[in-house]
Amino acid sequence: MKFDRPWEGAFSAYCTILRDGDRLHLYYRGKKAGGPDGTGEVTCHAESRDGLSWTKPAANLPGAPAGSNVILDEAGVTHNFSPFIDARPGVPADERFKALGGTDTSGLFAFASADGLRWRRLQAAPVLTKGAFDSQNVAFWSEKEGCYVAYFRIYTGGAPNGGWNPSGLRTVSRATSPDLLHWSEPKAMAFTPAQEHHFYTSQAQPYFRAPHLLISTAARWVPGRRPLLDDEATALKVDPAYYKSSKDASDCVFMTSRDGVTLEQNFREALIRPGLDLGQWVSRTGYPVLNLVQTGPAEMSLYTNQDYAQPTSHLRRYSWRLDGIASMSAAYTGGEFTTKPLRFTGRALRLNLATSAAGSVRVEIQDADGKPLPGRTLAESHDFSGNRLEHDFRWKKGADLSDLAGRAVRLRFVLKDADVYSLRFVGTN
Repeated sequence: MKFDRPWEGAFSAYCTILRDGDRLHLYYRGKKAGGPDGTGEVTCHAESRDGLSWTKPAANLPGAPAGSNVILDEAGVTHNFSPFIDARPGVPADERFKALGGTDTSGLFAFASADGLRWRRLQAAPVLTKGAFDSQNVAFWSEKEGCYVAYFRIYTGGAPNGGWNPSGLRTVSRATSPDLLHWSEPKAMAFTPAQEHHFYTSQAQPYFRAPHLLISTAARWVPGRRPLLDDEATALKVDPAYYKSSKDASDCVFMTSRDGVTLEQNFREALIRPGLDLGQWVSRTGYPVLNLVQTGPAEMSLYTNQDYAQPTSHLRRYSWRLDGIASMSAAYTGGEFTTKPLRFTGRALRLNLATSAAGSVRVEIQDADGKPLPGRTLAESHDFSGNRLEHDFRWKKGADLSDLAGRAVRLRFVLKDADVYSLRFVGTN
């Protein structure tokens, strides 16, 4: 989707995608020209049924250009307005959509909407004031924690209120709230391993396939690195003033959290590299859109903001199989892994997995000490080959594991030219 309307343009950014039934909502900052934060910025809306083709319906906002898709025009707030669909049980119908928006100087304001198009402030005063709010600030209702959670920018190094610190790293802080109005004292996130680079946006979100897991498709920002030559930037028509002042490169990385307070960057490599297109090596290009969304029966998509500060500014879509960002993988020569001891409820082990025609997956269930359990040994395991998003694994005696529910067990996987993307236990005892 191109940012090609007169009120959009080269500096459009900070996008959010929300799935609402069979419709996708896209929210983003429209900004045609450079200049200080807060100037010439509006919040725009687009929608799609399939995640591929997008329309920009007229929002008829008073004071906005006729026929425009501008839904909000409030200085500062529209710099980084980021909505979410409120999953809190019993939320009033006229507050089903919520959002945070604001800047370092104003703080973050809370908004609500019935339809995601017409917005109102929940109170006149900002709800969060301690942080460096100049990038995308994300929030959602955490089913696991039973409260609202917000993730936003701070700096390392003890800057006042987490604000600007030229020697610090851009990092992530979080706060919680029972009502979106009253928030806990912000606390910096911990990182495993230790944070090495700036994270310009966190894009923290509950994984839509397993909301108890937090994932982060963060924008990794590397200052002092300018891969483009001056004549290449000129050919791309990068905004001259912006190019002169900005010397950095960025990409998208993947992190996870089970407790919501520690982000684990088990994969230090980029999730999405800038690629061959020179336009993707311009400063602040490639920032990921907030939220992975399902775009097909077997597909999920992540979008990135591309060609920043260029007349060709647009969104691009990247796709994976469901659960397909990471896997336990083995080559043709084979490999295996064993889980930590775990207890489960349910009747069947459901796997998302794939093999080659010559590959296989076998599973052995062991007791907590690693001793194979009769009936679920490797010799009795189904020698699986195929490609399934959901497969209830079997042994000679079948798939029913209800006799092991509640007992501490280990799962031993033996793979050959295969990937296991996810596992869970399903069914009631």
